[in-house]
Amino acid sequence: MIAKVVKKGSQQDLSKPDKDLEYWLSRPPEERIAAVELLRKQHYGSSHKLEKVVKKRKLK
Repeated sequence: MIAKVVKKGSQQDLSKPDKDLEYWLSRPPEERIAAVELLRKQHYGSSHKLEKVVKKRKLK
């Protein structure tokens, strides 16, 4: 079940950018990729890898 989230605050507080987004945008790409890999391993396990998908399309 998905929990409902309610944020209370003034209009100025709610209009500020998300602190998580600010944090991750401030981190170098290598650290962000490592964090995604950690979450992927936690969800799928260490043996599962992301699939590479390539689709070819003919141009008209």
